[in-house]
Amino acid sequence: MDGLKVGARLIDGAALAARVRAEISAEVQAMTSQGQAPPGLGVVLVGDDPASAIYVRNKTLACAEAGFHSVQRHLPATATQAEILAEVEAFNADPAIHGILVQLPLPAGVDSAAVTRAIAPAKDADGLHPDNVARLAMANPRVLPCTPAGIMEMLHDEGVEIAGREAVVVGRSNIVGRPMARLLLLENATVTVCHSKTADLGAVTRRADILIAAVGRAETITGDMVQPGATVIDVGMNRLTAEEPGGKQRLVGDVDRASVEPVAGLLSPVPGGVGPMTIAMLLRNTLKAAQAAS
Repeated sequence: MDGLKVGARLIDGAALAARVRAEISAEVQAMTSQGQAPPGLGVVLVGDDPASAIYVRNKTLACAEAGFHSVQRHLPATATQAEILAEVEAFNADPAIHGILVQLPLPAGVDSAAVTRAIAPAKDADGLHPDNVARLAMANPRVLPCTPAGIMEMLHDEGVEIAGREAVVVGRSNIVGRPMARLLLLENATVTVCHSKTADLGAVTRRADILIAAVGRAETITGDMVQPGATVIDVGMNRLTAEEPGGKQRLVGDVDRASVEPVAGLLSPVPGGVGPMTIAMLLRNTLKAAQAAS
């Protein structure tokens, strides 16, 4: 192109997620046409966190569109750990429920790790039970965490070469960063995980052919931190309020899109990138659990 820089091509996660959900819906129709019960997802929502409520609503709508059986238990923020565990145990014992999701975060005072451990590993729709985390760490996964699995689906769909490439994951959370690194390792990338103690973050991220930003801090990754032509996946979902009086909120990622888009080769936008894929992978995990149980 005679040196003309046209900027990154944006990855349409919403369109890919729609295709995945359509495939899942077709599989569900095939199951039910043969007399099998549809996949069932049980959701436990505690409290009234607006973001959690939106996530659960979107997941419930996606279940309905795909033909799933969906049950939601909404407990008040004052619910005790015992009450939350009782709902999980009820879903564990229900043969019509194949996947269980406890929406995080849980209220202060509730041991989230204990609640996650209470989910039957085979019904762990989020892939966060210690048994499933261990299986992934030992390169024998059963259930893949939804957001990392969605990112891998995006990379595959875009034809991004992973084997032999240098991948940098910024963030080491148990939900995204750590499992993301393991999935990339399974496909033979050379993986570096960065975190708050990383010295000279930009020097590390500039080496990345594939850069995953999952730090949970708005617009942390800027254009001068990106290798020209790199694939940049933005996992962040941060709400910023304009400084002027009555300023509106805007949703931004962990990537400063304005400065990164002219440099990167591929970029997942926020919104419309990783978010829709996370829900699609939740449905896929639940479908697989239902197929395994049949």
